[in-house]
Amino acid sequence: MKKIITYGTFDLFHIGHYNILKRAKEHGDYLIVGVTGENYDIGRGKLNVHDSLATRIENVLKTGFADEIIVEEYLGQKIGDIIKYNIDAFVIGDDWRGKFDHLSRYCEMIYLERTKGISSTQIREETFGHYDIGMICDIVDDNQIVKEAKLVNGFEVKNVCSDDDNVLESLQEKYAIENSFDSYMDMVEESDIIYVRCSTSKRYDYIRQALESGKHVLYDPPATFKSDEIKELISLAKEKNLILMENIKMVHIYVFNQLLWMTQGGLIGDILSFNCSISKNDESRSNLFYDLSVYTLLPMLKIMGLDYEKADFNVSKDGDNIEFASMNFVYPNGRAVINVGNTIRVDNQLEIIGTKGTIRMKGDWWRSKSFELHTPGSSDVQLYTTNFEGNGFKYLIRELSSMLSNNRINSKSIFEDESIKIVEILEDVKKAEK
Repeated sequence: MKKIITYGTFDLFHIGHYNILKRAKEHGDYLIVGVTGENYDIGRGKLNVHDSLATRIENVLKTGFADEIIVEEYLGQKIGDIIKYNIDAFVIGDDWRGKFDHLSRYCEMIYLERTKGISSTQIREETFGHYDIGMICDIVDDNQIVKEAKLVNGFEVKNVCSDDDNVLESLQEKYAIENSFDSYMDMVEESDIIYVRCSTSKRYDYIRQALESGKHVLYDPPATFKSDEIKELISLAKEKNLILMENIKMVHIYVFNQLLWMTQGGLIGDILSFNCSISKNDESRSNLFYDLSVYTLLPMLKIMGLDYEKADFNVSKDGDNIEFASMNFVYPNGRAVINVGNTIRVDNQLEIIGTKGTIRMKGDWWRSKSFELHTPGSSDVQLYTTNFEGNGFKYLIRELSSMLSNNRINSKSIFEDESIKIVEILEDVKKAEK
């Protein structure tokens, strides 16, 4: 019996997929089909997979060609599968020619011509449309949105605006953005989504104007230091059925959701302590302290909860800028300590201590690919990891794409009460400054 194996995502199943499976089966007696798992797709940067794994498996089954279906869950699995299932031939589309030649040591390689004129990418573009992003910015730094937006089908930063002519000219030249605007409202009119990347004092007005104009908004948080204003913006977005989304990329990265699953699911027991530190010195951004604080406060609220009993803030300033602040939160059964350095350096780290284990992330933990799990009574350290490149913006845009495709305005990664609570905390920090 000749055994054949092939692999694919099989998203938005079409005639090309059907033909590949049909012809693969013709090359042998028994066909095994590997369908890529969702975490594997995310880890390798394939971000626009529309159908769930269950739907993709069902569509392969319906063809009647697959004798067995397996899930491809990690890079390098193919060699193990070929050996495990005693495969005679690996069949794949000829657009992959040369990429899998190393497997010829293990089995015969067969490349099939693809069906012309159709692909899942083409179907996505025709079905889900195209969104032009406009960016309002007051520094010459796009936060990698220009590059990473292009990695998600249907998204492109086409427009840019700045109050500073020199910044505007430098942005357009550096990132080759198609259109530049002196007028913010002119840019809003020509864009589908507005990315607000400017000093905190300007964010609220820019966000409100974009929402009033019927545009979806992505913004660097915090949007404001006033809780009534963030509530107003959330209410306005709801009223107009628009997306209002914070640019906090880490919550869209798989390894962070692994961490949440372990802490919220009780896998390290009851949480006793949350300790988090972050620092960065960037003189181009005024009062960077508040932007950094958001990255520490969100995981605290997700892990420890919104209902702390007491909070106190120790703030050190240099003129108008906060150099360093320590934020201490007392919860009914634990404590959270957050240290944020602006010009004063602190070691970047995140530590969560539970009754059954401790999770640690070191370095730039807010964009980390891994975390360590330390278990009491054991010298072994378990490492949980995933693969991603860039700064994570493409994963945020992937979530934005899903929301637009499903006409969903509420994010499943950041909840409204969390957004409001963060602004309330920063509002209290502002009072402690004085």
